[in-house]
Amino acid sequence: MKKLQQHAIALALAAAFPSLAMAQSNDALMKELKALKDRVTQLEEALKAKDKPTEADKQWGMTPQQVQDFNRVTVKTEALEDAIEAQGFKGLKISGQMDPTFIYNRAQNRAGFQFLNRVNADGYNYDSSYFGMAMIDFQKEMDGGTKWRLTLAPNRGTGAVFDGQSIVHEASVSIPLGDLQTRLIAGQIPDWSGYEYLPPTQNKLITHNLLFDFTLPTAYTGAGMEIISGKWDVKAVIANLNTAAKTSGNKTPVLAYRVDYSKGEYNGFGFAGVHGKGANFRSDDVNPISGDPYDARDTFVNLFEADAYFIRGDWTFQGQLSYGQQRNGAITADPVTGELRDSRWYGASVLAAYKFTPRLEGIARFDYLSNKKNGGGLLGYTVADGRNGIGPGFVDDGAGGWAVADPERGANRMALSFGVGYLFNANTTFKAEYRLDRANQAVFVDAKDGSYSKSNHLFGASMVLSF
Repeated sequence: MKKLQQHAIALALAAAFPSLAMAQSNDALMKELKALKDRVTQLEEALKAKDKPTEADKQWGMTPQQVQDFNRVTVKTEALEDAIEAQGFKGLKISGQMDPTFIYNRAQNRAGFQFLNRVNADGYNYDSSYFGMAMIDFQKEMDGGTKWRLTLAPNRGTGAVFDGQSIVHEASVSIPLGDLQTRLIAGQIPDWSGYEYLPPTQNKLITHNLLFDFTLPTAYTGAGMEIISGKWDVKAVIANLNTAAKTSGNKTPVLAYRVDYSKGEYNGFGFAGVHGKGANFRSDDVNPISGDPYDARDTFVNLFEADAYFIRGDWTFQGQLSYGQQRNGAITADPVTGELRDSRWYGASVLAAYKFTPRLEGIARFDYLSNKKNGGGLLGYTVADGRNGIGPGFVDDGAGGWAVADPERGANRMALSFGVGYLFNANTTFKAEYRLDRANQAVFVDAKDGSYSKSNHLFGASMVLSF
């Protein structure tokens, strides 16, 4: 019995030993798991600490002193921007140009520099037009898209041509109506006709073509609209033609418009017109038959021109066709009644230029102007002009004098120019031009002896500087 009890105790102990071993293994495993969890927690905290920016990181690698300096610069910059805006300089652009010019004119027996001379001292002439000027241009664009422009050109701008004393070349505003492509425009606006621009910086040669000088308006004073739609740019104004204010008895303005189409990257075309009443200097004269003064009123003007350009690589091609007429604007009055008659003209101008190098460009231009009706007469040119070759031709009367050949026929004019332009640097261009003016009648007066010829020679050189 005792032996049986010993066997039972042994069996019980044997059965108990595995449970004790398992209990010991679970305790060790729990300790290891706890240690592993603690280690994972430490690693997570270390990663979080690494991702969190330090104070040095916040300074973008700068020292505390550098951060203070940076903050001071920021404050000063913001203060400067506020001051510029408060003083009206925000959106303001200032540019300018000048072109001291040397001109030799054989028929006028003169050679020398001309610069800032009064354009109206002896009238507007092809050998003393807008070159030899100094111009400063102020442009400002305000919040909302309104644009303001004032261009000053003492003695040589459009204001000097029709006013005689004004230094204002352009004074205009452009106000958006609903969107930036639809604008109200107003003020004194230089004429926009033709392929040539007025400023020397935008004109390849020194002189301008015959159509620019004698058939196009000077400027408009009025208001109108400009609409840009895709490749089209259309602008039109109701305005005074070549005057800042109408004189007594003159109340009818002109409609002036310009349409441009940019066909592609290299070419495009445009056309412009003027229809309405403009100054007629012939109307201030007296009827040579009756002795009565003419009616000193503006007379109706119709002008139309079309122009085009092609510019690609080293080549530039430009061209223009013009037609115009003015009521009672002819040079020669009716030989029977003495009444004024209409003037009429048409012409063409073509220009080609080629860049031999990126800096050196050669230019050639040819102009033709038909002006024979009623003794001739052009826009603003209602009397014979021997300096510009306008009006009836002259013949030697055999007695040492010169007489009008046929007062009913005005001379047709031509001009051929060859020139070069050299871009010395980004702001300086040197120009040289030889020009031959011809007519089918002897209309160029020689200042030395008062004789007349069918041709004249001109040479010019200029230095155009801009900023």
